[in-house]
Amino acid sequence: MSRTITTTLGLLLICVSSGWAYEIREVENGGSVQGTVTLSGRLPDPKAYNLVTFPDPEYCGRISNGRGWRLLRDFIVDEENRVQNVVVLVEGVKVGKPFSLSVPRVEARDCRFLPFTTVVRSGHGVEVVNMDPVMHDIQAYETSTATGTRVLFNSPLPFNQRHKRGDLHAMHDHKPGESFVRQFQLSKKRRTFVMQCGFHAYMESWAIAVDNPYYVLSDEHGRFSINDIPPGTYDLRAWHPSIKRVVKREVTIQPKRALTVDFQLPSPGRRKTVLTVRTPPRFTPAALGREFTIDPILERQ
Repeated sequence: MSRTITTTLGLLLICVSSGWAYEIREVENGGSVQGTVTLSGRLPDPKAYNLVTFPDPEYCGRISNGRGWRLLRDFIVDEENRVQNVVVLVEGVKVGKPFSLSVPRVEARDCRFLPFTTVVRSGHGVEVVNMDPVMHDIQAYETSTATGTRVLFNSPLPFNQRHKRGDLHAMHDHKPGESFVRQFQLSKKRRTFVMQCGFHAYMESWAIAVDNPYYVLSDEHGRFSINDIPPGTYDLRAWHPSIKRVVKREVTIQPKRALTVDFQLPSPGRRKTVLTVRTPPRFTPAALGREFTIDPILERQ
């Protein structure tokens, strides 16, 4: 088989596996869409984790409720229930402005994966950096409400050697450790990516796969704005990992016109979960054979 035929087949395989390639082209007379994202209904209770049952309770307990529990709040809202860090994306754009996202960066900081929500590109990867003087373990999955989860990779995130382990209660300046980069390929029609720490279950980071640069995360007041969109009709989607139903609107972008779209996300309400604060807790520091204090010196939740 000639080199030309081999190269052609390779390009065809790439095109088939990716569906279609996004094409960069100057956008003339582009339009824009803006709006807000609001949580409709009561704010769900945070998930609660008894720190005694996980490694490094003293260090990770620097963020806790003062009674030995770490809380995971997946919804961050303002006084008007507008939601922060919702990914708003325009689906169906095949030609447009440059698409620079390749490998997003996630930090393990104070026993949290930050950011909690982000975007990824299938076939590219993710960078994870340990900013803590403790060891973490990266477990990455693709997931779907219809077909469940599939492991993408599982790898330790070594102890950050730039920090002295000594006094875990002491503040430090979070010097970045060695960068960990892992490529992954999502299965066909799967778009949800999640990472969790195998040592500290309250560490989560979620992402939706995007195939064009027309996306943004809502700000602290639930506002979003996407510009330079080629005129046409598309689906505008608001994505949050704790909202299982697809929330989207069909929109028509007019040349040099601004469109306003406000989203209402249906609240999950009071979730039935074992991850709630129990008083008194089933396990206390005495269960580890020693007495110590879990002191939320960084943040009292």
